Amino acid sequence: MKTLINKLSEFVLDERHELFQSLIVNRTRYITVVLEDIFQPQNASAVLRTCDCFGVQDVHIIENKYEYNINPDVVLGSSKWLSINQYNENPHNTLRTINKLRENGYRIIATTPHTNDVTLNDFDLKKGKSALLFGTELTGLSDVAMEHADEFVRIPMYGFTESYNISVSAAMVIHTLTEKMRRSNIDWHLSDEERDFVMINWLRNSVKRSDEIERELLKLPQFHKNYL
Repeated sequence: MKTLINKLSEFVLDERHELFQSLIVNRTRYITVVLEDIFQPQNASAVLRTCDCFGVQDVHIIENKYEYNINPDVVLGSSKWLSINQYNENPHNTLRTINKLRENGYRIIATTPHTNDVTLNDFDLKKGKSALLFGTELTGLSDVAMEHADEFVRIPMYGFTESYNISVSAAMVIHTLTEKMRRSNIDWHLSDEERDFVMINWLRNSVKRSDEIERELLKLPQFHKNYL
């Protein structure tokens, strides 16, 4: 893997490589974001942009009724720096997504008012990795998501309107929790192996014909053994 990183790094400007090195140390998978059936492309795209801005590397997209689409005027290229996981193989993909996240050590956190909820300021990040679930403004999270959530978190509201716009809600939650995370003693950084995988994807998205470079690299016996 290091061999591939070094090779692809030869094809990017030093300034871009230094930027990658400075940003990757602030990437995290301790907090991840899950979007369930978001049908407004501009809102889903705005959430992706927010995740990139606050260093949240992984986004999970659940497509039950609605197909996920990017609005390029909103996302502004941020999606290519994220690890996006889409779940659309079945008519109902929410439970499979939740089970996969739980298998990977995540607590399932529904961002919605609930009788057992806590406010953002009271949410305990130190209990473990958190997957933050967001639904649509009209219907919120599905019954399946609510039934299988481990905890519930809410944003205080003091007006007549019953809910925030999904992109606004996500921005407030992600900002608050990532800032709290960075001020804590939680080990929230990517592992060395995770950094390598992310760096390879960033380089692939930055180097023209990176697939051709990789194929040529694999032809060399001295590199083939250490490719991965």
